[in-house]
Amino acid sequence: MIARVACLAALLFPAVALAQAAGEEAKACVPNGAPPTAEYERDNQTKEWPQEAKRFSGDVPSVARQGDRLRLAVDGGKSVELQDCPYGDTAYQYLYERFDDPGRFYVVRTPAYEDFSYTLVMKRTGRLFTVYGAPVWASDKSKFLTVACSLLPERGTLSIHKPSDDGLVAEAEIALPCAMESCSARWDFQSWISIACTPRDEPAKKGTEFVVIRGNDGKWNRFGR
Repeated sequence: MIARVACLAALLFPAVALAQAAGEEAKACVPNGAPPTAEYERDNQTKEWPQEAKRFSGDVPSVARQGDRLRLAVDGGKSVELQDCPYGDTAYQYLYERFDDPGRFYVVRTPAYEDFSYTLVMKRTGRLFTVYGAPVWASDKSKFLTVACSLLPERGTLSIHKPSDDGLVAEAEIALPCAMESCSARWDFQSWISIACTPRDEPAKKGTEFVVIRGNDGKWNRFGR
């Protein structure tokens, strides 16, 4: 009951407008905690890295892997190195997905201990940005959305991002009722997003549905139940 009330309260607030994010630099792995298991090593050698190699085969030499290090070429003849860090409860890994042409960034899947995200690596600057869902572009390619909807860790946010010269501008964040439902979103128009949710404990039932529309003032507003 408390979770339902909290979700309802969050959904009553308008979309939160955000500012430009600066991104981060790639960091080196600092081993801390239990070392990787033999199963982890075997899974990389027989499954994850061979599948990844197929995904970046068309992007060579801009993308390459050497052991636990993923190298991505950026502007100016430089490169960014992403190093896996499979130690203890702070473990994380980088797995190449694709190069995103509209945004000029690499999309890198980033599974971690009890978490999951995507790392977007800017081709121009090499800066890293973390999002919690795969980028889905509007039809005019001016902005993209991501959906973060999970129980562990607790996340329930639709985010709208716009590329800029130095990285990403987060235009808005809209609360989603993910404590009780599983939600997805789609672009209907470049200023109109539809959200549909399904109850986690009764997936056959219809859940929350609403739209988010960008007004003439540039603000995103929620309409619907």
